[in-house]
Amino acid sequence: MAVKTIRKIGDPVLRKISEKVEKIDKEILLLIDDMIDTINSDEYNAVGLAAVQIGVLKRVIVINWGKIEVYINPEIKIIGKEEEEQHEGCLSLYSMGCMLKRPKKIQVTALTPKSEKVSFKVEGMLARIFLHEVDHLDGKLFIDYLDSETKRELMVKISEKM
Repeated sequence: MAVKTIRKIGDPVLRKISEKVEKIDKEILLLIDDMIDTINSDEYNAVGLAAVQIGVLKRVIVINWGKIEVYINPEIKIIGKEEEEQHEGCLSLYSMGCMLKRPKKIQVTALTPKSEKVSFKVEGMLARIFLHEVDHLDGKLFIDYLDSETKRELMVKISEKM
């Protein structure tokens, strides 16, 4: 178990699609431990983390919303057409962020570390966290959804941190 370094924008691994976890074995459980240590660390203390952000191309996310939960091979289905605009940031973007519209309600289906299948609905900020982390697994960053002017402004701020 260890706190891992978060990969930052410009690292090509962040644009790769993560592989489905075929078997929850010792390697995956060690990855989960590292992800929990990382998300819980004083350095990062985040609400969500995808395995790709620590350089591992596996479909695993950790959500820290009231309690820490781990989801393997998460799939999302958007419920309805209602969207919500909220501030969104990202550890891989030096914790920079901006306002972004996302679907308000989603259904999540995934496996737990004990290989149990779970399915549930979430909305609001928790839905945003799931959407953000699953985007990471698909090689996307939230800046991909921004208009060109907003993206340019944010990238200027990020370049000052690099």
